[in-house]
Amino acid sequence: QVQLVESGGGLVQPGGSLRLSCAASGFTLDADAIAWFRQAPGKEREGVSCISSSDGHTDYRNSVKGRFTISTDNAKNTVDLQMHSLKPDDTAVYYCAAGAGCSSWYLLRPDTFGSWGQGTQVTVSS
Repeated sequence: QVQLVESGGGLVQPGGSLRLSCAASGFTLDADAIAWFRQAPGKEREGVSCISSSDGHTDYRNSVKGRFTISTDNAKNTVDLQMHSLKPDDTAVYYCAAGAGCSSWYLLRPDTFGSWGQGTQVTVSS
């Protein structure tokens, strides 16, 4: 059974940085894609970034390009999301999810991701 556990959320001031980590167990990272989604109160869940475990291909939503970086640590079986220059609009619960692929299309389709973590809160506020 796939299990995903997020960590690293917290409160940060605008312009600050956070690093989120998604620990995976129950499967190896060489056959699936992992994505980060987020959901703010009253808003739909939206794709933030994804990485393909097979070839390392990455994709990002436009609003985080140049600020967020997704990476895989195969030794630790984690997928990390390094976030810089955080803005109040980045405030949300961040979830990692395991799915079949990584592309801008997949980031629009959270329904294609079958396994989800419990989420970690990121709050950007002064």
